[in-house]
Amino acid sequence: MNIQEKAMKSRKGMPVLIGTLLGYLALIPLTMYLVNNWNDISLALGVLFITLMSLWFISGFIILAGLKLLRPQEALVLTLFGQYVGTLRGEGFFWVNPFCTAINPAADTRVGQSKDVSKKTDATSSANINLELANKKISLKFMTLSNAKQKINDRLGNPVEIAIAVIWRVKDTAKAVFNVDNYKEYLSLQCDAAVRNIVRIYPYDVAPGIDTTGDGKADEGSLRGSSEVVASRIKEDLQEKVEIAGLEILDTRITYLAYAPEIASAMLQRQQASAIIDARKMIVDGAVGMVQMALESLQEGNVVELDDERKAAMVSNLLVVLCGNRDAQPVVNSGSLY
Repeated sequence: MNIQEKAMKSRKGMPVLIGTLLGYLALIPLTMYLVNNWNDISLALGVLFITLMSLWFISGFIILAGLKLLRPQEALVLTLFGQYVGTLRGEGFFWVNPFCTAINPAADTRVGQSKDVSKKTDATSSANINLELANKKISLKFMTLSNAKQKINDRLGNPVEIAIAVIWRVKDTAKAVFNVDNYKEYLSLQCDAAVRNIVRIYPYDVAPGIDTTGDGKADEGSLRGSSEVVASRIKEDLQEKVEIAGLEILDTRITYLAYAPEIASAMLQRQQASAIIDARKMIVDGAVGMVQMALESLQEGNVVELDDERKAAMVSNLLVVLCGNRDAQPVVNSGSLY
C-alpha cells in the first residue's frame, strides 16, 4: 500500500505544560490539608483522596510525554497502536496524543557526507551516535551523499573509477518511513545502480561511431568531455528510482573520474602518443606553409632561379630545420651556387 503523508493535528505545547505544572502545584496544599485533617475525615474518604491524587500525579507524567519540540526543517512521523496518524512538521513546541509513537527506521544510519567535514574524537562520535539512536526526528534539510568510488566498464569496455555527490532531501516523510525499509540505505544502493547504468553508455574519451543519446546517430559524448550531461542523466535516473521512497534529488556532481589503476599507465601512454602526433602534425603543417611562402617570395622577387632539383633540396633542408627537435648547425658555402 502506497501511504501518502498527511498533517498531524496537534496543540500548542506551552499551555499544556503550564496547566500540568499548575496541577502538580495544586497537589501541595491538598496534601497538606489531608495530613493536617486526617483524624477528622473518614478512612474511606482519605483513601479516595489518596487514590485521586495518585492518579492525578501519574496522569501528569503521561500528559508530559506528549510534548514534542521541533526545530526548523524537522518532522516526526507518528503512529498510534501501529496505525499511521500523521506527520508533525514546523518548528515549535507541540502536544500530541501521548500514546503516539515516533517512527524513523533510518535514525541509526549514517550516510557518507562530503570529505571536508572534520573528524571528531571517538568519545564525541559515540555520544552523537547514541543521540541519533534516541532521536526519531526526520531531517528535512538538504543533505549530501558522497558514495565511495566505483569501478565500472565504460562503453568500450575500459574499467574506470568514478564517484559522485548527490544533493537530496526527504520530500514525503510517510513514503520514506513506510514504503522502504531504510530510506538512506535505499538511496545509497539506488545511487550505485544509477551510476552504473549511465556510465556504461559513455566512453571515457570521445570515440568514433559511438551513439550515447540513443537517437541512432554517432556523437561526441564522453565521460570526460560531457560530465554535466552525464551527471544530469544520473540525476534523472536516480530520481525515478527513489520516487517511491519520497525523496527528491536536487543535484548530482561527478567528484572523481579516472581510469582504473590496472590500465591507467597504458592509457596515459596512449594519450601522450596522441598528443605528440597532434603536435607533430601542427609543426609539419606550419613548416610546409613556411616553405611554400619562402619559395613564392624568392620567385616573386627574382632573387634566385632554382630548378626542380634545387627546389627539392631546399624544401628538404628547410623541413629538416623547421621540424627538427634540435637547433640546426648551418653550413656556409663559400663557393659558387652550383
